Amino acid sequence: MMDKPIILVLMRTDEEQKAQLEAAANGAELIWLPDREVTDELLGTVDAVIGNLNPAQLKNARRLRWIQLGSAGADGYTEKGALPEGAVLTNASGAYGLAISEHMVACLLFLMKKLDRYAADQATHTWQDRGPVSSIWNSRTMVVGLGDIGGEFARRMHALGSRVTGIRRHDAPKPDYLEALCRMDRFFDCLGEADIVASCLPGTRETYRLYDAKAFAAMKEGAYFLNVGRGSSVDSLALADALNSGHLAGASVDVTDPEPLPPEHPLWSAKNILVTPHISGGDHLRETKNRIIGIAADNLGRFVSGRPLRNVVDCVAGYRRFEG
Repeated sequence: MMDKPIILVLMRTDEEQKAQLEAAANGAELIWLPDREVTDELLGTVDAVIGNLNPAQLKNARRLRWIQLGSAGADGYTEKGALPEGAVLTNASGAYGLAISEHMVACLLFLMKKLDRYAADQATHTWQDRGPVSSIWNSRTMVVGLGDIGGEFARRMHALGSRVTGIRRHDAPKPDYLEALCRMDRFFDCLGEADIVASCLPGTRETYRLYDAKAFAAMKEGAYFLNVGRGSSVDSLALADALNSGHLAGASVDVTDPEPLPPEHPLWSAKNILVTPHISGGDHLRETKNRIIGIAADNLGRFVSGRPLRNVVDCVAGYRRFEG
């Protein structure tokens, strides 16, 4: 066990969650502060940070050996020189799958069952049949990015009767809920077969503008597109064009580029689009916060006892290292 470390905790917690972190600290000094009260002088004394401190401030954390993010995304923290030399970055991947996958299913059904149109009719007291709808049953779903979020969504789509293909970066055993598992070199081959394309990708150099006009043109006519990964993976204007032309039947995006989406951006008024302001994750669902604290507490116990940390982010690749 290392000498008594000093750990700065920025996450908001209730008493039960606070007690969980204190128990995991095993005597280490915990300093509880909101990020707005963190000074450069204090940062120079801490060994670890639990929470999403502004990456620009980390240059002042000269003793920093570990930072635990409360997010799955690590944008800004993986840039060259962002972390002090030798510091380890871990994220909260594994906490968000429940909330975000349920959000995705809800948005997809909202579009497929034309609930937006019935909601508009209700507002004007109009009794009107909006015609045929689509079904998840017997559809083909392509999930791009099969981490915690993508895996949870794939499970739910399989349970609802969809035939699911997963796309991931590395080889891994195919889980039972997938009909097929492919690597990214099959991306375009699979696009044209899917009725539903769900993107759960991190924001990296490799994923930037992956979904451009060429990709949307390769998708099946009448397909649905969902994005809960990063807005930078999608050319927003190309998506608006694909919707307005009728090539895509609908799209739901919880992330955009730029973000926040400017009021004048064409994506707001594209046909059959559902835009939500990056709210599918966060701590809107209490269970999500419980899971974030659980991950942080587990890593805190590992840190103070000198054991390997979980959810370590590869700062070159920009996402969590594969742990099997």
